[in-house]
Amino acid sequence: MRPRYDVLSIFPEYLQPLELSLIGKARKSGLLSLTVTDLRDFTTDRHRTVDDTPYGGGAGMVMKPEPWAQALESVLEARGDADVVDEPPAEGEERHDSRPLLVVPSPAGNVFTQRTAEAFAQERHIVFACGRYEGIDERVLDWAGERFRVMPVSLGDYVLNGGEVAVMAMVEATARLLPGVIGNPESLVEESHSDGLLEYPVYTKPAVWRDRAVPDVLLSGNHAVIARARRDWQIERTARRRPDLIEALDESDLNARDRSVLDAARSEGDEGNIE
Repeated sequence: MRPRYDVLSIFPEYLQPLELSLIGKARKSGLLSLTVTDLRDFTTDRHRTVDDTPYGGGAGMVMKPEPWAQALESVLEARGDADVVDEPPAEGEERHDSRPLLVVPSPAGNVFTQRTAEAFAQERHIVFACGRYEGIDERVLDWAGERFRVMPVSLGDYVLNGGEVAVMAMVEATARLLPGVIGNPESLVEESHSDGLLEYPVYTKPAVWRDRAVPDVLLSGNHAVIARARRDWQIERTARRRPDLIEALDESDLNARDRSVLDAARSEGDEGNIE
């Protein structure tokens, strides 16, 4: 069964880039299903209003609950399980939660990482709720928790105008991990964050460009030496740019050469260089 992604937004045209490049090809070839629905289709007034003033005062507007509830119900109806409710397992049985995952982009959510993308790639059905204004009425998330596994997710410690940009990033990061989407699956193994380190620098022809030469080791033809050099560059780059990732590493997983390179990178410190 191919993964299914539903996106609810008041700006469905915002998601059109997902029709392009590898994700667009994957959709056309049937590797995944992605449906974008206009939240305003579930309003009842002639102005198609989706927001109202916040209780308790304050700046901005809040997205009304009823259009969201009806939109989410329509997703479940299309899925064929509008009445799905998470039931506790019988005694001795392991819980299997078959409810779809409802992802709500929010600066108040857990930060999206490569590990999150890998987890999402195992999901059969994800619904993305693109909020706007000051956010969605909190009661929607409480209500949805009976029918979905609700997960607020943030791209990082900053605020966007809406959830659409975040959803595009999450869908692309997730869908590219699905079998068949990337032409050469081995390329996924050596990417940044795949093993807790940033990716090594890459080069192409010509060997000398504007007086800048490709590192000699890459021209040696010795694949073992090249692999070791790339590993060194990963460690050095991560130590300079993302010391937080280095701190999160389990150094017991590093061999003697790794630790030597890491110690040297740490001793050099951050000289403010940007590669």
